[in-house]
Formats: sequence, C-alpha cells, structure tokens
Amino acid sequence: MVDWLGEILSEAFTVYLRSGEKVLLMQRADEVGDFPGAWDGIYGVGDHGDVDTIVSRITECTGIPAENLDIVRTGMARGLAYGNRLNDVTPILFVTEEVDVSPGTLYKGYEWVDPGKIQDKEYSTPQLKEMYGDVASYLYILKTSIGQEQNVATEIRARLSGTGSLKDIQDKIFGVLSPHFMKGYIFIEATAMHHVQKLIGRVGVGVTPLKNCSKVLDGESPLEDVLPYLEPKAATSGIEEGCIVEISGGAFRGQTARVTRVAESKEEVTVELFEAAVPVALTVRADQVRVTQRVE
Repeated sequence: MVDWLGEILSEAFTVYLRSGEKVLLMQRADEVGDFPGAWDGIYGVGDHGDVDTIVSRITECTGIPAENLDIVRTGMARGLAYGNRLNDVTPILFVTEEVDVSPGTLYKGYEWVDPGKIQDKEYSTPQLKEMYGDVASYLYILKTSIGQEQNVATEIRARLSGTGSLKDIQDKIFGVLSPHFMKGYIFIEATAMHHVQKLIGRVGVGVTPLKNCSKVLDGESPLEDVLPYLEPKAATSGIEEGCIVEISGGAFRGQTARVTRVAESKEEVTVELFEAAVPVALTVRADQVRVTQRVE
C-alpha cells in the first residue's frame, strides 16, 4: 500500500525500557539513514505481538539479557514520518532492574532519564514524548487556590467517576495526589497534558471550568522534583537534641521545653520543661512539638 509519503510499514515498534524511576533513551548513530544522532527509544521492525522478537531486539540494542526484561503493556500504533515513509509504530513498555547498557545496532549512546525530561531532548525521533505517554504516564501540577487543594482534588475525582463529557478520558487519568503539606498545588498523573486541560475545563466544550483551579503548569514534571513532596516525612524530621520547642498538644500545650532525646522509631521526643520547678523528663509525640530554636 502506498500513500503520498511513500511506502507504509505497519510492523514497527518503539520500546520504552524503565528501570526504577528512569526511562532509557538511546541515541542513534551518525551514519543511520533516518534521524542520525537523534534520541530514540529502542526501535525495531517486526510483529509487535511477538514478544520473543521484541525481547531479542532489546537485547541486541542494549546488551541486557532477555531474562532480565519484562513486558508491561502495548499502546496503539501511531503513523510517524520516517524519511519518505509513513511508519505505523507501536509503543511498548518494558521494565528491568538492569542499568548497564552496551549500545548496538542503530545506536551509539544511551542515557537513563527522568520521564519528565524526555521533552528536553531537542532532537529526537517523531513523537518520542507522546508515545511514552501512550504506555506510561506523566505527572502534571495544577495551581489551586490556597486552602482549596482538597476540595479541588475531590471535585476532580467526582468528575472522573461520572458518565458525562469526561467519560472518554477516564482511562487517561490515573491519579490525583494532594499532599496535606502542599499549599496551592496538587498533582495529576495522566498520559498527556491535553487530557488534564480538558479535565479542568480549559479546553474542549461541555466541561465547566474547575472552581479554585487556575491552570496546569507548563510541561511534564520531572519525578525527581515531585517525589520528595509525595514521600511522607517522619514526625521527628528536623528535630535534634538540644532544640528548643513549643508543645502544641496535651496537658502541657503552649509550654517551652528543650529536647533531650529523639526516638525516631517511635516518632517521640523527650523534653525538659523550662518552667518546671524540678527538671522532669517528659515524653511526647513528635507531631505535638514545634521547633522554635535550632541547635547552633
């Protein structure tokens, strides 16, 4: 079959290989005919339903043994222009625990990158970022009114559970994250930016703009920048022996004390009250004290 771009190749694929929170990008050799020097996934020709063929291709391009590769999912093929050809390329996601790569065949180099930084590659094969979203997801940041974070998150979940105009993107939005200590922002896990914009009523028709949510911040958010805000911190974090604290709960609420011991495993601190006539060791929950003066 031939169209205006030339011969159509229907059996091609691009593999995205994840290890931990990073995705593998391969750099094409300078002598390759299509997109020399461009950043790519792992490109191959063959039946995308033949797992053995795909695994063999990954191994010859990366040197990673077949037994260390596991397939996760396959997306829908996209029609991509390669030179004078229109290739139907299927994105595929694999995972591995390996990080050592020996580039071969089409490739001269490699880099493990944060998924949110795929967009930073100025020269890449067609729709490299978009196809990754077809089989994985990105994190996007919504700007909200301060104090309305939980209300916005609740409204988003309600919208996604309905049967109205947002039904077609329900499988494109994977999560709504609203850390209690984040003010003015919440996180959305989704396949692409335009789905999030539709979710909050900023594009498309028939969707009411989401109250108390002003916009989606530009671009995909690097996981390495976001994950520290999603990981719960121990209540004892930032509290050291010798710190001056104010007790915010219990019978001694409002009193000032000095920390004499920190029990991280129990998330408790032992303090001595300044106003006590006789020094008494008092053990309180770490979330019931506020540091007012740190150790020099």
